[in-house]
Amino acid sequence: MSSAVKKTDVKKVVLAYSGGLDTSAIIPWLKETYDNCEIVAFCADVGQGEEELEGLHEKALASGASECHIVDLKEEFVADYIYPTIATGAIYEGTYLLGTSMARPIIAKAQVEVARKVGADAVCHGCTGKGNDQVRFEGCFAALAPDLKVIAPWREWEMRSREDLLDYLAERNIKTTASATKIYSRDANAWHISHEGGELEDPWNEPSKGVWTLTVAPEDAPNEPEYVSLAIKNGRITHVNDEALTPYAALMKLNDIAGKHGVGRIDITENRLVGMKSRGCYETPGGTVMFAGLRAIEELVLDKTSRTWREQIAGQMAHLVYDGRWFTPLCNSLIAASESLAELVNGDVVIKLYKGQATPVKKRSPNSLYSEDFATFGEDDVYDQKHAEGFIRLYSLASRIRALSTK
Repeated sequence: MSSAVKKTDVKKVVLAYSGGLDTSAIIPWLKETYDNCEIVAFCADVGQGEEELEGLHEKALASGASECHIVDLKEEFVADYIYPTIATGAIYEGTYLLGTSMARPIIAKAQVEVARKVGADAVCHGCTGKGNDQVRFEGCFAALAPDLKVIAPWREWEMRSREDLLDYLAERNIKTTASATKIYSRDANAWHISHEGGELEDPWNEPSKGVWTLTVAPEDAPNEPEYVSLAIKNGRITHVNDEALTPYAALMKLNDIAGKHGVGRIDITENRLVGMKSRGCYETPGGTVMFAGLRAIEELVLDKTSRTWREQIAGQMAHLVYDGRWFTPLCNSLIAASESLAELVNGDVVIKLYKGQATPVKKRSPNSLYSEDFATFGEDDVYDQKHAEGFIRLYSLASRIRALSTK
């Protein structure tokens, strides 16, 4: 999309800005490349931490931006993007809880809103041409603001390394705290943190302790388990240990509790949307506990066919979110179907945290389909086992007819 942008057509650009090396270089590059256009820096606070936001406004202006908008999206992110996604059960390739993927649509949406507010004619991101995020951002831009021009510097400029970017900034006397050596590439938000690069580029290397930042190593976690209780209403966590909390506050509390027990680490080699494989380590402590709690209540309340349908929704939703298709009719349809099932997902669950594991050990629901009277191995008065014979004969009738017809 950026190849079609005429340099003289761009007057004001809203840049998704992090304050890191890439976006610090993008600001002067945009001004030089696009006829001294005005740059408005935009940063979405999705729970990446105060240290990442500290001094961001000053950095942006020092790099040449005219304004810097830091938008607090933490509660909206958890309530309107994370909760609907985890209610579907979406897990990409059986392991990844979609932390980076879920954040991109809300960031892109807020970036478009800032662009409308300031009267910009273009938006810009710092995603590379190798990754998934370029597709996620630009897919959202296409759905929300197809009239805005999209600029992707990594697909245009000649710089290819951290050293190139550092030299570029030094030549322009723009200060940066970045250095030529950066071991890992990390992306953090309220839900998770991802780690790539360094020794992780060789899948034969076990991640060192320096990789992990949110969780302790399971072998170093406490030798005594900790129990955490969740109250769930319509597929959403409303209380943690009997304390009523907002969606964001509940996630933060669970991140703290579960991280101490080494819960939520994964090390995967995933299929990127662009075709290549990449190896990443992810930490999702609170999210892992939330997932375990929701699935535990689902076991009580969803009948066989409903659960099968929810699992089909999960598979489609995982690829949809990962592939950056949030603002689509299909996404709306999947979420609506999931929320219909979630009306039954109410109850309480107790989860045991121990040495990297989050295990539901107690669960109850007013909508539970489990009946001890029916399920008992002891004597009962509610189930006539003789009725099973007729059921089995009808259930296996097709197989019986096929066998008889082939004799």
